[in-house]
Amino acid sequence: MTQKIALVTGATRGIGLETVRQLAQHGVHVLLAGRDPAKAAEAAAKLQQENLPVEAIALDVNDAGSIAAAVAEVERTQGRLDILVNNAGILVDDLAKAPSAQSLDAWRKTFETNLFAVVAVTQAFLPLLKKAEAARIVNVSSILGSLTLHSDPTSGIYGFKVPAYNASKSALNAWTVHLAYELRDTPIKVNAIHPGYVKTDMNGGEGELDIADGAKSSVELALVDAGGPTGSFTHLGQTLPW
Repeated sequence: MTQKIALVTGATRGIGLETVRQLAQHGVHVLLAGRDPAKAAEAAAKLQQENLPVEAIALDVNDAGSIAAAVAEVERTQGRLDILVNNAGILVDDLAKAPSAQSLDAWRKTFETNLFAVVAVTQAFLPLLKKAEAARIVNVSSILGSLTLHSDPTSGIYGFKVPAYNASKSALNAWTVHLAYELRDTPIKVNAIHPGYVKTDMNGGEGELDIADGAKSSVELALVDAGGPTGSFTHLGQTLPW
């Protein structure tokens, strides 16, 4: 069990892809998961050309059959999972509309991917995570999920009310706390991170951080040692308010 095995969801581009790269650079064997097998294979091949220990795996986080197939493949080929990074996420709110005007369909789609899929994937892989010596689960959240900051008129996010997305990340944080509590007497650590305001396709390339910096928080918590936190919400090592 010398080389750790990691799986990163939504990893064919952006922060997910960079998280795969950085974990692999630390010597972790990384399963690059994507719902489109061809895109996952293409992304993995590019990293393999950099002599990084990466391989593709098909995983549609919104499809129960795809999740089950991915778990079966990891169990067959690896026998365990040391790191699960729940990176896949969507933002489909209409930014031109007020909170009360967002469609119910947008709410449902957002929670389906940003919360329910995370729960489903984690539940499915938990038996393999428990087979590792000291597994790590990282949930990619957002500072926009902070109810404390959304209630503070002086905070930088006070005016950024994107309700379905924001609430889904608040719920993801709650799931993180509950799972960490459940696993508190085991070596498994469960944490939520805010990647930062990163220049990605999700925000049209706007942002303050490069993608390389956006992946650092996920990698840091994925590789945290036995003395590290569990049930936390952080950005680059700094604790964020719930």
